[in-house]
Amino acid sequence: MEILVVDIGGANVKVRRSGQEAPIRIPSGSTMTPDTMMEQIAAEITGWTHDVVAIGYPGIVRDGAPVAEPQNLGPGWVGFDFAAAFGRPVRLVNDAAMQALGGYAGGRMLYLGVGTGLGSALMVEGVLQPLELAHLPYRKGRTFEEEVGREGRERLGKKKWRRRVIDVVHRLATAMQADSVLLGGGEAKRLASRIDKLPPGTRIGSNEDAFTGGLRMWEAAQAP
Repeated sequence: MEILVVDIGGANVKVRRSGQEAPIRIPSGSTMTPDTMMEQIAAEITGWTHDVVAIGYPGIVRDGAPVAEPQNLGPGWVGFDFAAAFGRPVRLVNDAAMQALGGYAGGRMLYLGVGTGLGSALMVEGVLQPLELAHLPYRKGRTFEEEVGREGRERLGKKKWRRRVIDVVHRLATAMQADSVLLGGGEAKRLASRIDKLPPGTRIGSNEDAFTGGLRMWEAAQAP
């Protein structure tokens, strides 16, 4: 079964098919609508074959469909028929949940995606639970996302931002009683040199996690 994985982000949409080594990147941003995305994906994957599609969506998902518009993209995502647009069966989850699924290695794992915003998900003994922690209040009237996302790094500077992220990871890992933490997102690599300050069992993820998660969304359905 050929699986097309689409990871929708605030800066880029990454598209990759099972068997490929690297994704195609399509710039996104505040003007990206689902129609625009589909036009650009169609132009990039001409000649590709795939049987099913796995999508990571940067917003709240219920019953396999978006129920809230994303913070960092254009409008029109709620109610959009992805299966009709792709002409294939589609499974759609929150993008942080897809990365958590891909990077999971057992136990009770908290995933935090530090990028344009803050994504979150929890894996408990193989069961995936998407979370929405980004917009909870954190300090001085700002949310977790406003302090540890890209906006926070640009406002605070790298050293202060790192201290904020370390504090937030400790708080959330304790609240979720996590055995381990997986840090993903475009900003996570900036924390690699401070991994010793993070909770024991913290790992820095990669873009590969999203792709693996997309594959697992469909491969799990084929298991007996």
